[in-house]
Amino acid sequence: MWKMGNDEEDRAESFLDEDSEGICSLSTTQRIYASAACLLSGLVLMFLSLIVFAIPIKFALLFTFGNVLAVGSTAFLMGPEQQLRMMFDSVRVYATVIYIGFVVLALICALWIQSKILTLLAIICEICALIWYCLSYIPFARRIVSDLMVRFCDTEL
Repeated sequence: MWKMGNDEEDRAESFLDEDSEGICSLSTTQRIYASAACLLSGLVLMFLSLIVFAIPIKFALLFTFGNVLAVGSTAFLMGPEQQLRMMFDSVRVYATVIYIGFVVLALICALWIQSKILTLLAIICEICALIWYCLSYIPFARRIVSDLMVRFCDTEL
């Protein structure tokens, strides 16, 4: 009558199993390992970018590719289609577009324009956009941050 058990585990397994077969059929364990490897690779690239911080173009390339790898690591868990659906959900579509725009802008400034100042500005904006994008996954987080900005800076986002 009463279901005593692992609802959390059942939900986690169904999250990993739903619509995540897609193009390649990896097992749940393989997807978790691939996601962890992608996340770890992204974090390593972002860490290495700090070493070459004095060279903004190399910093921008390493940081941006590491950033994209880390964000994209969740596609292994839920599948790329579900990842894109969540990214372009009405709640976070603007945050996603702004984040992707600053990723592209940082790469353009680093590779094509090769301006150190513009590259650093684009990276700073990319970091802010990534934070705002990540906050969109936490209920009421963007509202709380906006209220704090109003309270501390007397400005509104």
